[in-house]
Amino acid sequence: MDEPQDAPAQSLSKSPADGSGTSGPTFSRRDLLKLTFSGGAGLALDGFLDVSAVRAATKDLKLSDVSEFTTSCNFCSCGCGMIAAVRNGKLLTMEGDYDHIVNRGSLCVKGISMFSTHTSPNRLTTPRYRAPGSDHWEDISWDDAIDRVAKKIRKTRDETWIAAEKVNAPDLVVDDATGDRIQSAPRFVPQADVDKEVPVNRTDAIGFMGGAQNTNEECYLFQKAARLLGLPYVEHQARL
Repeated sequence: MDEPQDAPAQSLSKSPADGSGTSGPTFSRRDLLKLTFSGGAGLALDGFLDVSAVRAATKDLKLSDVSEFTTSCNFCSCGCGMIAAVRNGKLLTMEGDYDHIVNRGSLCVKGISMFSTHTSPNRLTTPRYRAPGSDHWEDISWDDAIDRVAKKIRKTRDETWIAAEKVNAPDLVVDDATGDRIQSAPRFVPQADVDKEVPVNRTDAIGFMGGAQNTNEECYLFQKAARLLGLPYVEHQARL
């Protein structure tokens, strides 16, 4: 008569006490090793780590008080998008914006160093003014800087303002009386007076230059401000 074979080594079964023969939960050898190793590691680390101290130290690392803002890289004219993480008015990190259509989260070596540029001790944080004939710069307030720039713009604009000038150009007319769309379309008609005075309302003494770090919303406001001031020369840094 053959002897009964032993149960497989990789499983340990537990039968109920009532002798019904129904198998209980099965544990594999791998599960047993995991449980043994985890328990041993936990007991070993418990003597070296203070759980309450670790929790107190990592409390300040949570992202609950961090706000994220989207911005643009300030170096070249590619317009790569970036995400700035700020806590209590202090910049923590800067990374590429994965949702941005230009860079899709990637940054070049200049963009990666943008955080270092922001935190550099040599970075100017206040406006500076050097008086005519002076050999040094002095710090001034933002209100003082805005006041100085506004006065210079107003003075230059008033002194060089061109309200109208004579041009030799045809008149653009629209004949709305005719019912035909082709005949009533806007068209240029030669004018009898060769040199006709037309309003231009501009100044040629001031120019405006935008930068690659400006967003679309900022560029819209810059264009509005430049046109309201009568500036025909509006350029971008990438063209210079």
